[in-house]
Amino acid sequence: MGRRLSLRAFVGALLLVCGLPFAHASSDPHTIVFGVAPGPYGDMVKQAIAPSLKEKGYNVVVREFSDYVQPNMALSNGSIDANLFQHSLYFDKFTADKGLKLTKLLSVPTAGMGFYSHKIKSLDELKKGDIVTLSNDPTNLARGLRFLQSLNLITLKESIDPTKASERDIASNPKGLVFKPLEAAQLPRTLDSATASLVNGNFAIAAGMDLSSALKQEHLDENLKNIIAVRTDDADKPFAKDIVEVVKSPAYRAVIDDPKNIFTAFQKPEWMAVADKK
Repeated sequence: MGRRLSLRAFVGALLLVCGLPFAHASSDPHTIVFGVAPGPYGDMVKQAIAPSLKEKGYNVVVREFSDYVQPNMALSNGSIDANLFQHSLYFDKFTADKGLKLTKLLSVPTAGMGFYSHKIKSLDELKKGDIVTLSNDPTNLARGLRFLQSLNLITLKESIDPTKASERDIASNPKGLVFKPLEAAQLPRTLDSATASLVNGNFAIAAGMDLSSALKQEHLDENLKNIIAVRTDDADKPFAKDIVEVVKSPAYRAVIDDPKNIFTAFQKPEWMAVADKK
């Protein structure tokens, strides 16, 4: 028994010294751990959100995940306190499918999906057999297909829910393109082999791509603007309310609107657009 206690004490001390990243984030009410995916939203937290939160007495930590699955699971299990990487459509489907009790706080300026290519300079150059890669997660796959339809490259079956569309729901493909769904993070690398790719804004920026280099840019509906999410049990806690207050502050807006930052090209959520009109 004595040995077990000594071992536990040793492990506890080791975790304290090393700052184990998988420890429950909520153990310190003055530390907020944000989960992000590769791309600009980690920078948004660091540059536009963290400074004002630090003024309020918080220590802000940004933890990057390599995919779209882990940030919500980590939020649910308490490894992080908030995340910023996903739009409302993805959030709603993921949390429903997994039965997660997470809550949206508010939306933020978002980089849209782009139609990129290293091989053509116009959609008119697309020809039969050309490969176009796009995200394979169900929400962004449907989003990509709707984007392709808006570009008149495909039409979707009228009888389906366009927010749940898959390759099977393509009614016409007049140019005879080949669509290859892949993990979203891999899409920028496919531009050396595929004719074109539909790349989400965050992964385009993470790969060093210029958003303005896209042949076409998606117009984002409100449900495709990225959101900050927390656990439902935390939605009314002081740290969550402070996050909302900071994002709605003039200091946050100043960073977003600064022409030296990449955020100026992002599409703003409705609440910011309404504020601009006042």
